[in-house]
Amino acid sequence: MRIGYLLNTYPVTSSTFIRREMEALENLGFPIKRLAIRRWSEPLVDKRDKAEQDKTTYILSGQIPRLIFGFFREAVTNPMGLGRAICGSLQLIKNARGGLVRNIAYLLEAISLKRHAAANSIDHIHTHFSTNAAAVALLSHRLGGPGYSFTVHGPDELIDWSLSSLAMKVREARFVVAISNFCKSQLLLAAGPQALPKIKISRCGLPVEEFDKRNESFEGNPPFVSVGRLCPQKAQVLLIEAVAKVAATHPEIRVQMIGDGESRADVEAAINRHGLLRNVELLGWRDNHEVCENLAKGRALLLPSIAEGLPVVIMEAFALGRPVISTFIAGIPELVDNKCGWIIPAGSVDHIAEALIQALETPPKTLAKMGREGRQRVQEMHDIQKNAAILAENFRDVRKR
Repeated sequence: MRIGYLLNTYPVTSSTFIRREMEALENLGFPIKRLAIRRWSEPLVDKRDKAEQDKTTYILSGQIPRLIFGFFREAVTNPMGLGRAICGSLQLIKNARGGLVRNIAYLLEAISLKRHAAANSIDHIHTHFSTNAAAVALLSHRLGGPGYSFTVHGPDELIDWSLSSLAMKVREARFVVAISNFCKSQLLLAAGPQALPKIKISRCGLPVEEFDKRNESFEGNPPFVSVGRLCPQKAQVLLIEAVAKVAATHPEIRVQMIGDGESRADVEAAINRHGLLRNVELLGWRDNHEVCENLAKGRALLLPSIAEGLPVVIMEAFALGRPVISTFIAGIPELVDNKCGWIIPAGSVDHIAEALIQALETPPKTLAKMGREGRQRVQEMHDIQKNAAILAENFRDVRKR
C-alpha cells in the first residue's frame, strides 16, 4: 500500500514531526510519496529539511498552465467525477460564506492530485491539518481519486469549524486522527457523535532513542529556552514583560529565544524598553540539532502560549531531561503537570513571572528529577515508533475495506 502525504507547505522549519512520522511509516514498510501544494517561502536551515524538499512534488508552484489544462482534460474524460467535485466546491464555498477564487484553486489542485496519485500508484492520501490540503484531498476523492484521512492538531483549525467545513471533511474521510484527547473532543463537537468510530488518537511523536540521556548540569545559571515562531499565539511579548518583573529581584535571569516571525519587532521593542539586552538573547531560527543542544543545556523550556495544540518541542525538552513551563490550554495538560514542570494560566504575566522565579529557586537535583519524569512520559506516550504503528494499523484497515 502506497501512501501519499499531502501538505499545504512542506517542508517548513516547524514540520520536523511530520518528517519523523513519514520516516517511521517507511520503516514499517509503507512507501510514502511526499506531496505539497506549494514551497515554503522562507529559507530552510536544517539540512534534512533541504533533503526533504528535493523529495517533494509540488502541485501549485510553477504549475498554473498545467492546472488549467488539467481542468479541461478532466471535463472531457471524467465529467461525472468533475460534477461531484464541483458540487463539493460549491458546498465548501457556501460553508465558508465566500472564497470563490480560493476554492477554484482547490479544485484545480485536486485534479492535479488525482493525476499524481494515479501516476505514482498511490492508494491513500493522508494530510496534516484539516484546512487547505484536506479540502484538496476531499475534492480529489470526489473526482475518483484515492480515499483520504487527515490529522487534526489545532488550535486555529478548531476555532470556527463550520467555516472550514470540518464536519464535511470528517464525514467523507476514511478516518481522522486527533493528536490528543482534547483534540478528539473538539472533533466530536464539530462532527457529532456519529463520527466517533472514525476518530483515532495518534499522538505526535519523536524517536526518543535519538535523544541521548543528557546529564547536563543544572548548576550555575543555565538559561531558560523558548522555541517557536515569534507570533501573538506564542505570547513572547508577555514573556518579556514577565522577565522584566523577575529581573528586578533576580538580575541573573537569562532567556534564549529560538525562532522568528511577525512579532519580532514587538519583542525587540519590549526588550529595549525594559533594558533586557543582557537577559534575553534572540537567536533566530536554528536547525533541529542546535535547538536540541540549547534545550539540553537550559534550565527549562519556556512556552507561555495562549493558543496551541500540543507542541512537539515540549516532547523534545522532556526527552532531553529538561522541565517545562507552559500553559493550561488544549492538549498540554495531558503531558505537563507540576511533577515535570510548571503549568500556568494562559495570558498571565504574573503567573509566568511566578513560574520563572520558582524555577530559578528550585534546587538542581529537583530540576533533574522533574526532567526524568518528563522523559518517562514521552517514552510512554510519544514514542514515534509506537504512534506510527497505530497510524499504520489504520492504513491497513483502509486497505482491507
